[in-house]
Order: sequence, then C-alpha cells, then structure tokens
Amino acid sequence: MATTTDPASSGGPAPRTRLGASPQTPLPETPAAGVPAPAEAREAEANPFPVRTTLMGTFGSVLLLLGAFGAGGILIRDPVIGTGPLSWIRYGHGQILANGVLYAGFGLVVWAWVRLGRYMLAGRIGSRAIVIASACWMAPLLISPPLFTRDVFSYLGQGAQLLHGLNPYAHGPAELEILPNIVQNVHPVWQTTPAPYGPLFLLIAKGIVAVTGDNVIVGVIVTRLVLLLGLGAMVWALPRLVRHLGGRLPITLWLAVASPMTVIHLFGGPHNDLMMLGFLTMGVLAVLERKHAVSIVLVTVAMLIKPTAAVALPFLVWVWTNHLEGENRTRNFLKVGAASVGIFLPVFVVGTWVSLGSFNLGWVTGLQAPTLVTNWLNPSTGVGQVAYTLVHLVINVPESPFITVARLLSMLTLAAFFAQQWWKSRYGGNEAIFRMAVTLLATAILAPPTLPWYLTWGFVLASAFPWRRRHLAVVVGVAVFLVMAYYPTGEQALYDWWFVVLTLALGVYAAAALLRPDPLGLIAAWRKQTVSDFVSSPSSPARQ
Repeated sequence: MATTTDPASSGGPAPRTRLGASPQTPLPETPAAGVPAPAEAREAEANPFPVRTTLMGTFGSVLLLLGAFGAGGILIRDPVIGTGPLSWIRYGHGQILANGVLYAGFGLVVWAWVRLGRYMLAGRIGSRAIVIASACWMAPLLISPPLFTRDVFSYLGQGAQLLHGLNPYAHGPAELEILPNIVQNVHPVWQTTPAPYGPLFLLIAKGIVAVTGDNVIVGVIVTRLVLLLGLGAMVWALPRLVRHLGGRLPITLWLAVASPMTVIHLFGGPHNDLMMLGFLTMGVLAVLERKHAVSIVLVTVAMLIKPTAAVALPFLVWVWTNHLEGENRTRNFLKVGAASVGIFLPVFVVGTWVSLGSFNLGWVTGLQAPTLVTNWLNPSTGVGQVAYTLVHLVINVPESPFITVARLLSMLTLAAFFAQQWWKSRYGGNEAIFRMAVTLLATAILAPPTLPWYLTWGFVLASAFPWRRRHLAVVVGVAVFLVMAYYPTGEQALYDWWFVVLTLALGVYAAAALLRPDPLGLIAAWRKQTVSDFVSSPSSPARQ
C-alpha cells in the first residue's frame, strides 16, 4: 500500500511516497482534493458517468433487498410477509430461493464495484461518479431487513432499556418487560449481555426508540437514516484528508465509500461503526489542520459512540506536539499531554452524564460481551482452537483454556505493538496518522473478537494514503471474503469449509478482475462459443 500511480493524473506517474520513510520526509504535493487532473477532466467529458455500471450495482442492491425478506435478518414475527401470501419465502425452498436472489445481488454489487474501480484506474471517471454510484447502491438498502447481522436489533433493545429506566450496562434486553417486538428480535447471544457501546450511542438509540416505539421495521430504517450522518461526515472529511495524506480522491472514495464493506456491512447491516468513523475522520482532519482542541473533542465523541476510537487519541498528541515551536520536545509533549487530558476529561464526563444521567462507566466491563464470539477470523481464537483440537486427539480436555491463553498472548502482543507504533509516531505528521491507522487495524485483528466490519476502523483512514494497484486488488479479495464470512442471517459461516473455499475463490477472482478483466477468459470463451453457434446455424446469413 506504499504508492500508487493514479491513472487519472496527467503526464507521467505520480510522485512516489514511501510510507515507512523518515517522518521528516515531506510528501509530494498533490492536486487539491476533488479537483481532477487535466487528463481526468478530459476523460470525464468523454465518458461523464458510468451508467451501466451504476445501474448494475443498483439492480444488485434491489436483489439484496428482495432476498433479505426471506434470507436476511428477518423478524421473529414479520408484520409485512410473516403471515401473508409471501410468507413461504421465509421457509424451506422459499428461503433457499431468497438466498439465491440475495447472493446474486451481492455478486452484482461486487461486479459493479470492480468495474467502477477499473474505470477509475483508467482515468475514465472521477470522484463525483463514485459518490453518485455509491448513493444509488445504498438507496434500496435503506428499507431492507438487516444484512449479514442482527446487531441493529441489539441497538434498539439497549436504547429501549435506557428509555425505560433499565441500565444497559448491568442488564440484557431480555429483562425489559415492554416492547416485546424489539426484545424478541435481539440475537439470543445478546439477550442477557450488557451493552458494549459508548453512552452517546445508547442515547442515540434511546432517541430512535422514543420515536419508533415497538415498530422494529421503522426502527431499523430510522437507525440507517441516523447513521447516514456518519457517512456524510466521512464523505466531507475524506477529500481534505487526501490533500494532507497524499492519496488520490477517486481511489479513496472507491475504497472507503463504494466498497461492499461500507455499502453492505456498515449501511446495509447497519453498524454504528459508521457514525464512529464519521467523528474519527473529522477528528484526524482537525489535528492535521492544527485545530488541536477540536480534534481531541471529536475523537472523544467518537469514543463515546464506540470505545475503540480511543486508540487514536495518543497519536493525536504527537501530531499536536510537533506543531508547536521550540526545540524542547519533552516540554512540548508534557504541555500537549496535559492539554489533551484537560480537554478529554470534561468532554468524556459531560458526554457520559448527559447520555446516561450519571457518570456510569459500565461500558468498560461491557466490552467483555463481544468476547463471547469465537471464530478463527480472530487469529488468537483460531490458534487456540487448533491447539485444542491437537491436544483433544490425545486427551479429553475443555476448549476454553486454550482460547483464553491464546487471547491473552494476543492482547499482550497488541499492547507491545501499540506501544511500538505510538513511539515511532513521535515525529508527528502523516507518519503518525499512518501508524494510527495500522494500530486500529491491529486492534480489530488481535483483540477478540474480530468481526468483519471492525477492519473498517483503520482502513478508512488508510484509504487516504497513496496505494499501489496490486494492493487495491488485495483489498477487493479481502472485502469479498469479509462480507461472505457471515451468512445473510447474521450467523457466522467460517466453519462451513466448502463455503469458505468458494468464498476465497470468488475473492481471488474478483481481485484479479480489477487488474485484468475476465482473468480466466470465461466471458471471452462464452462469447466465442456464441459466435460459433451463430455462424454454424443453418439459418445464419453466413451460410446463405
């Protein structure tokens, strides 16, 4: 991911930037964010908008919507089709058909995204076309049942708890005696577990439930509408981040906004990570623009939505420190550290108090709830499961100690990695932001559990840096795998090994297709066969 040559730029290749270089190494100047290079402008005039690709992705989203009514995160008691003439789509062969429709839609969305990426790399489209295409792909999903997750029902359940005086950090939604439609749709694993989310997000969920009541369908739609604020903040901040971090805006928007990770996981899910990322990107932008206090406030707010945003705060201190004049770095660091704490504490305390009505730190212990999820997508969990399997061949032992020890070692590794990356960021600048992004990615991977959408925490920031083409192809393959790592119902698919093999194969094919259309020659062979059949037909004009 070190560099990329933007095909939309004029003349020769873009200046190369080595992200591992000395922090003092200045980044090459790039065009202002959102302003196309001359070649890009000429191409945009020749082919202003990828209509067919946009329509392909939109049709795919419509299929996702239709398939989700039978194969997505459907309601226990669905007032729309649960007892009507279409109820058959929720069971048996009807559900199989719904799954087929849903995965066909997913394939079209991925295909459209890859085609959009090829046009972008060829300089045929700019950032405006990517944003419009992304909006078209998301629009049908606004009214869709949840896709590949049921987390949104937990959001509503925890908001209902707070609304009706039940502490979400001490009780699970199952203890709520009213709003049965909301409570019964919370996944069984989370029925009795405390909320792991920040207090500000619980306040937002409380407001949503106060408006929608026990109507779960409207609650899901309103949740998506609210999370669009986070997406809007991202789209606003990313062009300005690109200007600072040296990337190319079309590539950044294609990676961070048009990706199936955003369209299907963050929005189609939906997941509150989308709102957290909105505040996080604005906070990082603020520190680069020397609005240091604003930056600490924004990232603290992001933390009050999802606590993992706190990982970014120590890196902001280094950026701020290096903006100060004077050669006494230690004094500058202590001054900035004290100022940062002085800003963080009142924002955190007031935000928590306003959200919960008291200074409740229950979310700290609530962070243990997601660790109930065990799958090999989290490497430490996978290592623990492999060790257990090998030992279990010889002696009958429980699995949990192996996973617990492996996760403990992984957390120690993460702590050491965090400290190393933070110290290497002491010169501030873009180097600190890059290492912040890497540390957020490491947190998503090394801290249990690893859920697919967690990787967006660091990836959205990383998308604003320069990229190489082959690394963009890797992102395509990883994105396909991460979406398909869970079934549309929200249950994990990581132990259906034939499905995993198929998913990996599709991811590799999609990755190769970004760099070379039809990498296996399947479409060309089909077209050749079609032409051959036409020529050999007795009624063909060629034989008359």
